[in-house]
Amino acid sequence: MQLENLCSESISLLKQLIKTPSLSGDEEGVANIIRGYLEDCNIPVNVLKNNTWCVNKYWDASKPVILLNSHIDTVKPVDGWEYNPFDVTEEDGKIIGLGSNDAGAPLVSLLAVFKYFFEKEGLPYNLIFAATAEEESSGKNGMALLVNVLERVDFAIVGEPTMMNLAIAEKGLVVFDCIAHGRAGHAARDEGINSIYIAIDDIQKIRNYKYPKVSPLLGSVKMTVTQVEAGFQHNVVPDTCKFVVDVRTNECYTNEEIVDALSELLQSEVKPRSLRLNSSGFDPNHPFVVKAKSLGVECYGSPTLSDQSLMPYPSVKIGPGDSARSHTANEYIYPEEISKGIEKYIVLLEGLKL
Repeated sequence: MQLENLCSESISLLKQLIKTPSLSGDEEGVANIIRGYLEDCNIPVNVLKNNTWCVNKYWDASKPVILLNSHIDTVKPVDGWEYNPFDVTEEDGKIIGLGSNDAGAPLVSLLAVFKYFFEKEGLPYNLIFAATAEEESSGKNGMALLVNVLERVDFAIVGEPTMMNLAIAEKGLVVFDCIAHGRAGHAARDEGINSIYIAIDDIQKIRNYKYPKVSPLLGSVKMTVTQVEAGFQHNVVPDTCKFVVDVRTNECYTNEEIVDALSELLQSEVKPRSLRLNSSGFDPNHPFVVKAKSLGVECYGSPTLSDQSLMPYPSVKIGPGDSARSHTANEYIYPEEISKGIEKYIVLLEGLKL
């Protein structure tokens, strides 16, 4: 009955969250709902901006620490919604609403699991539950801020929609602003050095280049040119051409190594926006992974980014829902996915020896 109540409460909480807009960087309303729920459960909360975290009742500093984390923010609703994205629509057995799948369902499921274990004595580990902000924008006031406050974490379970499969590796991200430098001239005369042609040569190099180290889980490093900007007038040879490169990294390279390789490859000036969104890999022989495999949980490498990229400790990603629904119109979750997710989380953690 306790598990049934947890599932019912989680679905009710999810509906409240959907009805409260929580675009990345503006999550105060949802943060307050999470805190109110925890306080109603007599669970003491810690607050840092729009981040909320709490620890199990019988904390023992001699035991390892597991972080249960998911995010409270959403992206902006895309075009094509047939329903109000900030309201709950129940149709064809689905709960439809912005953030229902990413990452409302994993969030409320992990919260239910934390509540389930909160008052249990004799746990072989400590638990921290953290509901964090600004994941969708990789902001500085979410997990990037909280990792400086949490004193110790031995490993983290990050709640994202993975259909309850276990991501034991995740690609990182480096975004580059590149500038091809030429020399301005009149288009009617053979003057100047066309920066667009330099950029085209470099873009072709990006298309053809293959990083030699291939991950068995994450595959190759993937580079994609996503924006190009040059020129201001039809008869002027442009002296600069700007383009943006989206690089999804594997665990075989540090972000610094990616920067060095691209700088050597291109004639254009190369400027990384940030080096903090790292790829991650988890020990396939870790007790959590071994237990997951014994229960038939599929392990894989994830191409999508999460707060794992900001964590300085080992982490895995697992949660109810489907990543393919994330950031799409009419985003949805099935209630039974939440129920099964809570049950699976509990089974994975019950009696886990680290």
